[in-house]
Amino acid sequence: MEKKNIVVLDGYTLNPGDLSWDALHELGNCTIYDRTAPDQVVERCQDADIVLTNKVLLRESEIQQLPRLRYIGVLATGYNVIDLSAAAARGIVVTNIPAYSTASVAQMVFAHLLNIVNAVQQHTESVRNGEWCRSTDFSYMLSPQTELAGKTIGIVGLGNIGRTVADIAHAFGMRVIAKTSRRAEDLPSYITPMPLDALLAESDVITLHCPLTPDTQHLINKHTLTLMKQGAILINTGRGPLIDEEAVADALNSGHLRAVGVDVLAVEPASCHNPLLQARNAFFTPHIAWATYEARVRLMNICLDNIRAYLAGTPINRVG
Repeated sequence: MEKKNIVVLDGYTLNPGDLSWDALHELGNCTIYDRTAPDQVVERCQDADIVLTNKVLLRESEIQQLPRLRYIGVLATGYNVIDLSAAAARGIVVTNIPAYSTASVAQMVFAHLLNIVNAVQQHTESVRNGEWCRSTDFSYMLSPQTELAGKTIGIVGLGNIGRTVADIAHAFGMRVIAKTSRRAEDLPSYITPMPLDALLAESDVITLHCPLTPDTQHLINKHTLTLMKQGAILINTGRGPLIDEEAVADALNSGHLRAVGVDVLAVEPASCHNPLLQARNAFFTPHIAWATYEARVRLMNICLDNIRAYLAGTPINRVG
C-alpha cells in the first residue's frame, strides 16, 4: 500500500523534545512543524492525506483548497478548531483524543487550590529572604492557612475530570456538590447534585469542568459572582471564556472573591491587557494542566491508534 503523506502543523506543545515521532514516521511520509501560521496552512498541507493539528485552525477556506486531504486528527479533546461541516461535505474523517489528561487536569485543580490556601511559594520566598532567620517566633504566617476538610467544593460539570476532582475532594474530607445532568441515584453518595444558583451560594470553592457552549460562555459573570459566598475561591482549568474576566477581576479587587486560580484564559497567549493579570490574588498557569509527560505520552499513543484504525478502514474516536 502506498504510504500516506502526514503533516503535523503544531507539534511542539505535544512533543517539545522529550517524546519520539518515530512511530508516526512508520505510518507514512511524515513532515512535522513545531508551529504553523494561518497563512502557511494551505501551502504546508497541499499534498497531505492526513493532517494533525492541536490549535491551528482548519476552516472551510483551508479545507476547500486541500484536495488530497482525507483525515484530520485533532491532538486534543476539543475539536472546535475544525469546520466539521466543511470536512463532512468532503467526506473527511475527523478524530480527537478523549480522556487522555483527566488525572493531570484534576491534579492541577488541587495544585491551584493548595497554592491558594497554603501559599507555599510565598512562604518559601520569605524564608529564603531571611525572614525566618530574623523572626522572634518559631512560626509566622504571611497569609491565612485554611484546612480543606469540611469545606464545600462546587463542581460545575461532572464528566471524567469533574468526577476525578470529586474523588480527590472527597479524600480531602470536603463536602462535594455538583451541577450535573446526572441523577442523584446514579452518583456516589458523597456527591450531591444541585442547581447552579444553589451551588454558587453554598460553595467555598467553585471549579469549572463544563464544556464551552453558547449557554456556558461567561457562566461566571457579574450576576453569578454576587451569588457566591464572600471569600469564595474560583478555579478554572476548563475553558477561558467560561468566566467574564473583567467581572472576576473586579470581584477579586473588591475582596468579594478570596482568590482565583486559572490555567486558561479567553485569549491565548495571554493579552497584556487582560484585567486578571493585575488583579489581587489571581494565580496563573499557562495552559499546562493537560501537559504532564504522562498525559502527553497517552495523547501520542491514542493519536497513533486513531491513525492506524483509520488506515485499516475502521476509524475510532471519530467526531466528524
